[in-house]
Amino acid sequence: MMCERLAVAKTTYLRVEKGDPSVAIGGYAMALFALGLGAQLGELADPQHDDQGLAFDTQRLPQRVRARKRASTP
Repeated sequence: MMCERLAVAKTTYLRVEKGDPSVAIGGYAMALFALGLGAQLGELADPQHDDQGLAFDTQRLPQRVRARKRASTP
């Protein structure tokens, strides 16, 4: 029944159950959605939950920004 819900072959589903890393991420995503765990997958991919990534972004911000000089008018 799960194979039909995931639209994958039985061998692929068995590999998903075993945690085979060669299975495409879509297979795992479909399994999570079929089990009602799709919301957690969405939270996993949400950049606002990536503390390390947000810290790196903060480090890459310019430390000082100079105002542009205005061209003098004659």
